Amino acid sequence: MNAVTLHEAPLVRQDSMAPSKLRVRVQSVSYLAEDINAFEFVSVDSDTLPAFTPGSHIDVHLPQGLIRQYSLCNPSTERHRYVIAVLRDPLGRGGSVAMHDVLRAGQIVTVSAPRNHFALSNSATRHVFIAGGIGITPLMSMVAEVQRRGEAFHLHYCARTPQRTAFTGALCGLVASGLASIHYDNGDPGKGLDLKATLQSRPDGAHLYYCGPAGLMDAIEAASGHWPRDAVHCERFSASGSPARTKGDDPDTPFEVELARSKKRLTVHPGETIVDALKLHGIEVETSCCEGYCGTCMTRYLSGDPLHRDSVLDEDDREEFIMICCSRAKSASIVLDL
Repeated sequence: MNAVTLHEAPLVRQDSMAPSKLRVRVQSVSYLAEDINAFEFVSVDSDTLPAFTPGSHIDVHLPQGLIRQYSLCNPSTERHRYVIAVLRDPLGRGGSVAMHDVLRAGQIVTVSAPRNHFALSNSATRHVFIAGGIGITPLMSMVAEVQRRGEAFHLHYCARTPQRTAFTGALCGLVASGLASIHYDNGDPGKGLDLKATLQSRPDGAHLYYCGPAGLMDAIEAASGHWPRDAVHCERFSASGSPARTKGDDPDTPFEVELARSKKRLTVHPGETIVDALKLHGIEVETSCCEGYCGTCMTRYLSGDPLHRDSVLDEDDREEFIMICCSRAKSASIVLDL
């Protein structure tokens, strides 16, 4: 999404009856901060959209075949709309530029049903949130939920300048009441939030959630290393590194893939991914990150021994699913539910 990113929350399955793709209208596009716009989507075919849980994201299908993931930032109690916030990054992979430059109110686009790899704990007695830049988006929905539950929390929001800080209007009340803090670094991380001091002690029953750019994510991971693993949850925008190699983990070993529904068999050769092999045989599958962190290509397997290289699935999920954009097989063959 590839070394497994530590402390990922378990996959939360949403409404199993929800369609995998939804037609939605861009209801509004609004300015949140410098280079950050909010996009509100409503259903074209229904008065309601599939329910979601805080921390969920959707795939947005963009022109030229791009598929990008964006976190839902509105309260999960809302069923009439999905809202995302997007930072325009001219140095990115093109998705955010297309969102800003192409999408307009009134357009019809396709999105996926929500998925959640970054769920709130139901056992925490206190929640500590740390956001960096546009990483605030999933945490906004989480904060709304813990407020609704009446649970204790504090949000730390790390931003470069006030001009690049989204949701300031919504957060001003929390800041005034001491439930949120905004930390400006003006481009110098050393002047922002003191992570070591913030995470040095863990209140009883507290869980930590964080999202943001890679440098901040790595720093938080290091500063929270003494927290219990199951009390720390994160979501990354990109893969965190190269997958660890072990004996028998040989990327040059070919293996067979059987497709249970179509009864087709194919070989994944050295240097290929499962997705590559499928496409060579005319079988199109949706992908986005191609690094195992977005969840777009998550596929159920029925037998075989996967060689997991994603940074999303927990150990329980890996007993059932594989990310076919990056993972391979330890066994000579693997059967996919395709």
